Amino acid sequence: QVQLVESGGGLVQPGGSLRLSCAASGSIVSIDTMGWYRQAAGKERELVASISTGGATNYADSVKGRVFISRDNTQNTVHLQINSLKPEDTAVYYCNAKILLSHWAAEYNYWGQGTQVTVSS
Repeated sequence: QVQLVESGGGLVQPGGSLRLSCAASGSIVSIDTMGWYRQAAGKERELVASISTGGATNYADSVKGRVFISRDNTQNTVHLQINSLKPEDTAVYYCNAKILLSHWAAEYNYWGQGTQVTVSS
């Protein structure tokens, strides 16, 4: 089975930084788009950032300039650097990836278990 495992979350002071990481493992042929989503308490899940295989990035307007997404295609990993953290960044952050398991099959959407980011003084 394919697994996405996130790491790097925690409790951070406002203005601090975090680097979240996500590693995909399993019988993977290729990975298309990878991204990070977040869900705050009482809110719907929203896209934070995504990155294509070729490195094209997309960011939510609320995090542009503070958040940077990157990936290593050779290691099937994706990272999210979050700077100048604000209390409103508090949420569970989920890794997402569209993964091809076989050349004969279609891509499937996978999610990690999530990692908690709490921004508080």
